[in-house]
Amino acid sequence: MRPVTEREVRASFVNASRGEASRLRLPDLADQPWDDLDFLGWVDERAPLQCYVVLAPEDGEAVGIQLRRSQGGAGPRRARMCSLCLTTHPGQGAALLVAPRAGRSGRDGNSVGIDACVDLACSAYVRGLRPLPALMRVPETLSTEERAARLRRNLETFVARVRASA
Repeated sequence: MRPVTEREVRASFVNASRGEASRLRLPDLADQPWDDLDFLGWVDERAPLQCYVVLAPEDGEAVGIQLRRSQGGAGPRRARMCSLCLTTHPGQGAALLVAPRAGRSGRDGNSVGIDACVDLACSAYVRGLRPLPALMRVPETLSTEERAARLRRNLETFVARVRASA
């Protein structure tokens, strides 16, 4: 992923008002491993149920999505798979993240959801930079590049769902 600036991140959100985007707490952008990221994802440290994702294609404009993590869901014995990177996590390692739709549809209360890694470290799992949960017993046969491409496609599909009218 190409590096993004604070201004670009704040302007990228398609399902947040300008005021919401101006108030959100950003991660340290200078400290990001840009070469190892397929998207910039972070959880607000002060509001851990609030999450953000910014997709910045090399040849296009950045698109940001605000999400909220569901409080319910899998118990300690139930496993859940991230729909972005296809990593299976036991317990609370993956959860339902819900995003308001963009535009009027979102203002009317419509939303879309996706099961995702709660730490939004999908890029690290795909590239082997974070150890996979013990539950992942069957190794994938895809190359790292193919897994990263699949991750980007899955995220682009979700972003398209957020941007689509209900």
